[in-house]
Amino acid sequence: MDASSSPFQRVAIVGVGLIGGSWGLALKRHGFVVRIVGCDRPEVLDRALELGAIDEAQPDLAEAVRDAGLVILAAPVAAILEQLPQIRRAAAPRAVVTDTGSTKRAILAKARPIFGKEPLFLGAHPLAGKERSGIENATASLFEGARYVVTPLAPSDLDDERAAAWLVIVRTIGASPFVTDAETHDRALAFLSHLPQLVSTGLASLIADEARCRSLPLELAATGFRDMTRLAESPYPVWRDICLTNGDNLLPAIEALIRKLEALKAQLGQDGLKQEFDEAHELRERWRKTKGP
Repeated sequence: MDASSSPFQRVAIVGVGLIGGSWGLALKRHGFVVRIVGCDRPEVLDRALELGAIDEAQPDLAEAVRDAGLVILAAPVAAILEQLPQIRRAAAPRAVVTDTGSTKRAILAKARPIFGKEPLFLGAHPLAGKERSGIENATASLFEGARYVVTPLAPSDLDDERAAAWLVIVRTIGASPFVTDAETHDRALAFLSHLPQLVSTGLASLIADEARCRSLPLELAATGFRDMTRLAESPYPVWRDICLTNGDNLLPAIEALIRKLEALKAQLGQDGLKQEFDEAHELRERWRKTKGP
């Protein structure tokens, strides 16, 4: 599929940051669309134009999505929730509207009563973020090798030819679609993404406290510190929305981690600690196998 055969001759990207900007750059690289319009703050749009992620800047949401064949909502979750009713009113009947929100239940619950088949709403979440957000960190290769979670309002929505055309684009930019329901997604991501973020943030905050209170030379920090605290650079507004919309899954994940840390604490200097290391090594190997060749 190329620009001449794509049903998405005009694409609107609402939120031209890391994910939205990367979508624009990836679409450009693969020649799928004739024109990409971005909707965001004026200063963000200016930078997106400079980087070539969009062709047109339109700060007005309704005008940005009007006549677009594909609408990508790439703002934080709270903003997406606010935008959905206006998107429904302004989008063309044959458009595909998809989001990139990091939690799915709240978005699908808001979309379900207002969207039908015209336009078609496809919930989604690319597992391809970075710790640093913003259009400056966008790249055309962001989605290569990544899972792209798809959570449709109804399984039959994926039989629609518009959904099939969108999935072709997802695969061509290098991602692998993974279809699941919003409940499974949110619970899994609480453990696999949201908990690691809070661990990284908590560890960096703890070390900041220790460095203030007593001598703790950061010059002694090496790769372990670097790797474990990489996510601590992530932006708070994005994670605020995630915690607010997935707190019921995240709380038991945190409690489970506390129990695990207490178990590790009790096993310091004992043979039981080896079993924890063995299980951790096995899990890492299983995860590597899910990544494919």
